[in-house]
Amino acid sequence: MQKRAIKKTGDKLSALGFGAMRLPTKNGMIDKEKAKEQIYYAIDHGVNFIDTAVPYHGGGSESFLGEILSGKYRDTVKISTKMPQWSIKKYEDMDNILNKQLATLKTDHIDYYFIHSIGKSSFERLKELGILEFLNNAKKEGKIKYSGFSFHDNKESFKPIVDAYDWDVCMLQFNFLDENSQAGIEGVKYAHSKGMGIIAMEPLKGGRLAGDIPPQAEKIWANSKKQRTPANWALRWVLNHPEITCVISGMNSTDQLKENLQIAGDIKPNSLTSVELELYNEVKQVYSNLMKINCTTCGYCLPCPANIDIPGCFDLYNEKYLFKDRTAGITYILRMGGVFNDGATHAGLCIDCGKCVKACPQKLDIPELLETVSKDLGGRGFGLKTKVVGSFILPIFDSLLSLRRKVANS
Repeated sequence: MQKRAIKKTGDKLSALGFGAMRLPTKNGMIDKEKAKEQIYYAIDHGVNFIDTAVPYHGGGSESFLGEILSGKYRDTVKISTKMPQWSIKKYEDMDNILNKQLATLKTDHIDYYFIHSIGKSSFERLKELGILEFLNNAKKEGKIKYSGFSFHDNKESFKPIVDAYDWDVCMLQFNFLDENSQAGIEGVKYAHSKGMGIIAMEPLKGGRLAGDIPPQAEKIWANSKKQRTPANWALRWVLNHPEITCVISGMNSTDQLKENLQIAGDIKPNSLTSVELELYNEVKQVYSNLMKINCTTCGYCLPCPANIDIPGCFDLYNEKYLFKDRTAGITYILRMGGVFNDGATHAGLCIDCGKCVKACPQKLDIPELLETVSKDLGGRGFGLKTKVVGSFILPIFDSLLSLRRKVANS
């Protein structure tokens, strides 16, 4: 397994990290024996970065890792988890949450501690509550070693967050379809220029770039001189970028694990040929042709006077139909409705000012398309839906934290 160094810290991480969000399950719960076997196999074959978070597996992921990562395995791996920023109402919450996570993970420190899914508005709120002071204190106390943030906002929001603090790492969604979405390659290069480690998540776009892909795309891969699975091609693209420190993969089968280990041990930065890179462009064009809205996520339409994340709304709408994504509606509520971020950025906020239309290189009728997205993903009573989801999901996360604290202290 190749190791890639973080310039700012000198820490060396395995090119492949194990994501504990999609562990094998049995009867709706983590299949502990199978998951333990896979994680141990990964560690024994060079993986040294294990990533989790409070919500994963209904709150069970952290406690499961706490059970199995002890002794020699704890000394071998870097544990990464995240602070659920949506649960923070005051400074004391930050300390309480971190202490609960340390107890749940059965460790005296967390190697990589990320603020979970921050964007422009949520970061401003957290700064007012003292998040940067908290990170400094947590480092001084030895509770966390390195600090970072995971990100799902747009590129305009990314750079100010990077510049606001001396971050060690960031975690970004990055795959060959999302090269220009969210923070995108521009954000990757910017964070890398600051010496930060960059952890790539969703290299297979939630599995959508593997398995059941469009026949036209499958044909392009099949015509290549080198025969690889779609998952192999997708993972190689991410690791081909020298800026990427580690790519997180949520592996829930031994075959997936072995394939990913082989790829991560094989692909070196800048090793894909020009012919191979052209194949990616051809496959991207297939997906582009199938998209409902021909948005390239260039971001020229931003900032929107109504604070709408126009590229983000279009991206979720495209995913619903391109990948038959049944979760697009709930994701839309969580991200655009302001559940995970204090500021709503959904399509229904459009005031039809026309500024975006003038700026769009694709000449899209953005206000009309936003109305379509709003009706489809938001539907009637969107504000009520947002309140219901927020009042339902966030308390569950908080309850899980409290329950695990009681278990850890019992």
